[in-house]
Amino acid sequence: VLVNSGSRHEAKYLSGISHFLEKLAFSSTAQFGSKDEILLTLEKHGGICDCQASRDTIMYAVSADAKGLDTVVNLLADVALQPRLSDEEIEMTRTAIRFELEDLNMRPDPEPLLTEMIHAAAYRENTVGLNRFCPVENTDKIDRAVLHSYLRNYYTPDRMVLAGVGIEHEQLVECAKKHLLGVEPVWGSGHSRDVDRSVAQYTGGIVKVEKDMSDVSLGPTPIPELTHIMIGLESCSFLEEDFIPFAVLNMMMGGGGSFSAGGPGKGMFTRLYLNVLNRHHWMYNATSYHHSYEDTGLLCIHASADPKQVREMVEIITREFILMAGAVGEVELERAKTQLKSMLMMNLESRPVIFEDVGRQVLATNTRKLPHELCALIGQVKSTDIKRVVTKMLHKKPAVAALGDLTDLPTYEHIQAALSSKDGRLPRVYRLFR
Repeated sequence: VLVNSGSRHEAKYLSGISHFLEKLAFSSTAQFGSKDEILLTLEKHGGICDCQASRDTIMYAVSADAKGLDTVVNLLADVALQPRLSDEEIEMTRTAIRFELEDLNMRPDPEPLLTEMIHAAAYRENTVGLNRFCPVENTDKIDRAVLHSYLRNYYTPDRMVLAGVGIEHEQLVECAKKHLLGVEPVWGSGHSRDVDRSVAQYTGGIVKVEKDMSDVSLGPTPIPELTHIMIGLESCSFLEEDFIPFAVLNMMMGGGGSFSAGGPGKGMFTRLYLNVLNRHHWMYNATSYHHSYEDTGLLCIHASADPKQVREMVEIITREFILMAGAVGEVELERAKTQLKSMLMMNLESRPVIFEDVGRQVLATNTRKLPHELCALIGQVKSTDIKRVVTKMLHKKPAVAALGDLTDLPTYEHIQAALSSKDGRLPRVYRLFR
């Protein structure tokens, strides 16, 4: 079951509700007395369950033997619509969330933290810029009443999709009629009065966190102290035609860490490997990411290096952004397109991925584009398309996230100036010596 609900819908609520719901999933319900009872029921059909909340979707998933279809749909309906949300479960969730937040700040890999920061910078205090993790100060404020009020608005039939893979469509429809049709949710039915339908407003901006990163690693060989920078620009939503050229561009940029071994398909020919990691041995990471939602998107590059080389690192990244609008070689483009198609096909070999793909597409568009249609669209991308989408993207204000020792970080205005210059260079800074 996929629900059109996530941290982006929490504008009128306490931030962190989706995080709570994700942790509370598959706990006791009207029919099942405890999480253990649910797991035992699934075990009879060799099943496993999982819940994942993202910025725009909450997904309750079960993988089990097809013979257990009826049991599974019954269980999913109960978990999504009849959770008990007992005081004890909510208290346990609070503890789990506090622990997770502590862990997040201590991890040597700052990826999740930077992703939060870049979203907060790009969409200041609106929709996808809202925090995906529950802030510490809200853990005590979220209770059953708050959760019910939120669920009443967002867990409505028009915002839910039941998706299945490896079963006949008719069978699934029968089960849905039996277990989901006309079910009265535990928070009471009634019309949702307060649904946030606001469209993402891209603002651009900078979010900086000064943090001592010198002791993040555990173990005898310490990871060197690094400063992490992420620079992003608004791309487009996954409903627009330009989404495919952006996906090809992201593949073309590629990149990774300086320690990832190059096997087949590792993208050693991508621009961030060839132009950045191969030439500047002191850079530890340069990776391109593309986040896309139904009303906006964000293409960003994450880079990390020693704090003393932050200025140089930022300039290298801004230059790469400017070079995106330049010439795209035929071989380079074909390679990126082939890589994107093969990645798509490889991912769709796995059933959980197919399930998520079907569910998300139907939730957003009420239809599903099949893999071969997507491959045909990828095949049609020309170098002129890449140039067009990049030129449009470079007119936007940048979003910047910076974490670590930021003594030498250029100002936001200088980064913006570099991205609107011809060569991507930062304005020179003259220091006066006495």
